[in-house]
Amino acid sequence: MALRDLFVFAMVFGFLPQVFSKPHVGILLWSWLSYMNPHRISWGLAMNFPFAQVVAISTMLGMLFSKEPKRIPLTGLTVLWLFFIAWMCFTTIFAMFPDDAYIQLIKVLKIQLVTFFTIMLMGSKERLNMLIWVIVLSLGYYGLKGGIFTLKSGGNFHVWGPPGTFIEDNNGLALALAIVLPLMNYLRIISQNRWVRLALLISMLLTSISIVGSQSRAAFISGLSVAAFLWLKTKNKLITVIAIMLLIPALFAFMPQSWHDRMTSIYTTNEEGKREGSAQDRIIQWKMTLNLVQHRPMGAGFSPWSTLTYQLYSSDAPPGYAAAVHSIYFSTLAEHGWPGLGMFVTILFMAWRTGSRTIRQCRGQPDLEWLANLTKMVQLGLIAYCTGGTFHTLAYFDLPWHLVAIMVLGRTIAEEHSKATEKIEGNRYQWSGTLQDTKAVLGR
Repeated sequence: MALRDLFVFAMVFGFLPQVFSKPHVGILLWSWLSYMNPHRISWGLAMNFPFAQVVAISTMLGMLFSKEPKRIPLTGLTVLWLFFIAWMCFTTIFAMFPDDAYIQLIKVLKIQLVTFFTIMLMGSKERLNMLIWVIVLSLGYYGLKGGIFTLKSGGNFHVWGPPGTFIEDNNGLALALAIVLPLMNYLRIISQNRWVRLALLISMLLTSISIVGSQSRAAFISGLSVAAFLWLKTKNKLITVIAIMLLIPALFAFMPQSWHDRMTSIYTTNEEGKREGSAQDRIIQWKMTLNLVQHRPMGAGFSPWSTLTYQLYSSDAPPGYAAAVHSIYFSTLAEHGWPGLGMFVTILFMAWRTGSRTIRQCRGQPDLEWLANLTKMVQLGLIAYCTGGTFHTLAYFDLPWHLVAIMVLGRTIAEEHSKATEKIEGNRYQWSGTLQDTKAVLGR
């Protein structure tokens, strides 16, 4: 067994006893496995061992015996979220390819279940920050590695993620890094140690280089969106805009001509008036989706991406063509129909609005400044996901759903803080009134 395999086994099974007594540790461990995927960069027994399943079951058992309160806030967002999960189960019943759909449904339900465990167990400042650190360190590993690789190779090669995962290809990894980049900035803002702040700043720079080095057009668009909204959200707008104006031209100048050719293919065509291959594929996939939902408004269920589907609903696809739809919106539309797409988009919108309400509630509250900063950066992550996801299939990836969960937790923390503050003020007022009455009696 290779040293990497031994390390992963030691980490997982070494922490399992703590998971039983402190189930929130299971969320952290599961997040490390899901985002860094250390077992997928091993070469032996660890590569295909079901670590995430072991940790999830252990976390469930720990929750059963843990006495700490566990609840899911019933808000408009969480209720709609639960309806969306139920709708995905419903579309699976009537799926075009039931066997494939059922397999995918199980994967999605596992992710959704642990995400709701996150809401139930991570409802404090300390635990939320621990979760952010785990996510940043897990994905930041690939940002650092990819950034260094891009610099060494002169940007001539794509940056790839761990095999057999959501972020295996260059597009998936780059989009995940664009989402996590604002979270790095949040940790930089709240960190008290200057060396930690410097390390995070360097990590952000290398991660940005890795995103560009992936040669992903989706991540390129999401990166520009994050830069624009970062300027809007930050307090030091002048410093931010100077940094952006220095960084972006430098990255453009560093990248080779092949990168510039790939980026310009977003809006250019060749001499025959056709777009570059992958861009043309997306048009074929999106047209097929619109034709499909004309016949099946409720969707075709999970994983309908077969040659038969394209034969039935696409006149542009070449013979034998089969590919997943590269868009979180069109893939959700194809699989779960107009109702599914409506709920999916509304959930993302409500998550954003929940964050905006939390930010307003944190104003004038020094104790909640950290939460306001976190919420702003999570909103930037959602911007990266909603823009870059237009061109990539990551509708069921753990990270965006974790962002939604963080929004729910942030809102709950802000409300509890507000109630506690009102209670303290009320007690202070009552005590002041009692004191005045006592003084009046004594004065007589």
